[in-house]
Amino acid sequence: IYMINSSFTLVSSNATFVRPSYFYINGFENIPHIKYYYVFLCLVYAVTVLANSFIMAVIYLARNLHTAKYVVVFNLAVTDLCGSTALIPKLIETFLFEKQYISYEACLSSMFFVYVFMTMQSLSLLTLAYDRFVAIVFPLRYHVIVTKTAMLVILAVLWLFTLALISFTVSLITHLSFCGSLVIKSFFCDHGPTYALSCNNNSLNNIMAWVCFLVVLCIPIILIVLTYVCIAIALIRIATGAERVKAMRTCTSHLILVAIFYLPMVGNNIAAVVSYIHPNARIINNSLTQTMPAMLNPIIYSLRTEEVVDSVRKLYNIYSLRTEEVLDSVRNKKV
Repeated sequence: IYMINSSFTLVSSNATFVRPSYFYINGFENIPHIKYYYVFLCLVYAVTVLANSFIMAVIYLARNLHTAKYVVVFNLAVTDLCGSTALIPKLIETFLFEKQYISYEACLSSMFFVYVFMTMQSLSLLTLAYDRFVAIVFPLRYHVIVTKTAMLVILAVLWLFTLALISFTVSLITHLSFCGSLVIKSFFCDHGPTYALSCNNNSLNNIMAWVCFLVVLCIPIILIVLTYVCIAIALIRIATGAERVKAMRTCTSHLILVAIFYLPMVGNNIAAVVSYIHPNARIINNSLTQTMPAMLNPIIYSLRTEEVVDSVRKLYNIYSLRTEEVLDSVRNKKV
């Protein structure tokens, strides 16, 4: 390995690859007062950390939430928190503090973590759809089919699958040579804009980009839609309207999360196919799509799920009572 014009050449037994020492992340172009947007993202990240930490703490402390469903909700909170942590702090450092050069290794690491957590967010929502499907279509067998052990096994398999898929996809970047522009036209080390800069054959990278697109977006959406079609058919068969409403209430939080996560992604991809999107508009759309759901998910679950609201009230009452007991004991000692 030797340095050549801020790049290095790696010679393997089969091929020679020219790798840059650094990439340059372009970001926005000619937008006045754009730093206010980065300050806004700082606030989004702060709320994301607080909200997801809160929902994880509630699930951990409330025994009545130690169920299979809330194993998945806890996992979703973890992926939301980690996904935002992988993206927003680096984005703030890159643009707010004007450190737009990123090393080759750091770029691939950032790409890996952002896509791992994004994929797991999508697959967690799919797993929650499976939970609702069994709960409504097979209510009498729900506690037999959907157990904590079963959910932990499902999530473990999804994590292993995601890590393998994204590891392979990112590793293919190391088989590309970069001998032209090193400017990544995105707000982070995005996979598509990065491999598009290569000057050798990147067809395998393009195939894996489509595979990831199908796994992260298309297949989960199709399966979730089919799940809710089955749920709707099951609800039609329920005798009374009150029972239908009660059953649907258990799905509303999940449907809102699905809409918040998938609809902006679908809209962005459709708009990119049918018309031209200015790079600045595309970056704003993509950055909001990847940051806002992680902030809103725990808030929606906290406000719209009766089990969580009741658990928060019980925990508040318990800790208030304990605080009063401690204060009383302190007063008695002073007396």
